[in-house]
Amino acid sequence: MLQSLVRRFALPPSTQLRRVFFSTGTSVSSPGATASPDPHFLVEYLVDTCGFSANAASKVSKLLPRIQSTENPGAVIGFFRSQGLDGVNLRRIIAWKPGFLGWDVETNLAPKFKILREMGLSESDIINVVRLHPIVIGFKSQNTLLRRLKIWESLFGSREILLKNLRGGGWFFSSNIEKVVRPNINFLRDECGIPEGRVSLVIKNHPSFIVQNLDTLRALVDRADGIGIPRGSGMFLWILFVLHGVSKEKFEAQVKLMNSFGWSNSDFITAVKKHPSFLWGSTEALQRKMEFFIKDVGVAPLDIAYHPVPLGLSLEKRLIPRFRVMEILKSEGLWKSTDKLHIFFSSSRSKFLQKYVLPYKDKFPKLLEVL
Repeated sequence: MLQSLVRRFALPPSTQLRRVFFSTGTSVSSPGATASPDPHFLVEYLVDTCGFSANAASKVSKLLPRIQSTENPGAVIGFFRSQGLDGVNLRRIIAWKPGFLGWDVETNLAPKFKILREMGLSESDIINVVRLHPIVIGFKSQNTLLRRLKIWESLFGSREILLKNLRGGGWFFSSNIEKVVRPNINFLRDECGIPEGRVSLVIKNHPSFIVQNLDTLRALVDRADGIGIPRGSGMFLWILFVLHGVSKEKFEAQVKLMNSFGWSNSDFITAVKKHPSFLWGSTEALQRKMEFFIKDVGVAPLDIAYHPVPLGLSLEKRLIPRFRVMEILKSEGLWKSTDKLHIFFSSSRSKFLQKYVLPYKDKFPKLLEVL
């Protein structure tokens, strides 16, 4: 299904974003506009009207040698401001694509904003989306934008998820569907044996994963193979996603750290297979958590390897407050839990409150205070 949708809405290479240059035979200035004799007029104009530094304005103006009037730039800047883009956001957009200053507002810009509004984005949403993904208004044709939106809506499975990801940032939207996204999907499905449904879940929640370079993705697969994760395992894709955010150097540093606590390399791999996301934390944070569990809580290092979920939790916001609850209950002779410690630390807040706090809140209100 994913494959057919990508193929259906695939963009030809000729529609990819390219820098706008103006015709060598005509000027973009409107009939009747007066050309300034000052070759630096556009620099001064951008400094005065948009707040560019002289250096930044000079860089922009050098890319627009055929603009001989401020009429068209004025119309474009006025339009952007009418859409809520001003100040640093306006300067960022113009610096990203100086060619905007030569575009026709009604033909090239207004239709893009109309499309975004019709998709259900508010004015503040549109400002944020354009700031994060300036390419949405950078396509020369609104039809190109529509096709790209349809592709990603299909990949995400719904417009709501598309809008959520557009609002949330990430650089997925500018990625080439034919050269990047589709080959990655093919590779994960055909060579790694990962069902498209599972790939779809990753795309919906973490689109940046599917738009990485194919060689980079292959390297991640090699790393997962080296760890000993079977490609047919339900954890394989999740571990690929985790490794996407963990460099080889960081991984090796974490192995070395855990060796210092008595873990063998095999113990480390066991923990990774059970809960790989603990790798996302810094090496320093991982060290503090291990010292906390061993010295304060009294957990054996190997027990942590086989129950690693708490390693992915916040020390300050989750682990230490819950440990204080445990200490209070023990000091009052009320500690009766038969739960394993990893369950005590990793259970949901509602379950934790229901079992360890609420039954004693009247007699020991400080239990709620420490959480």
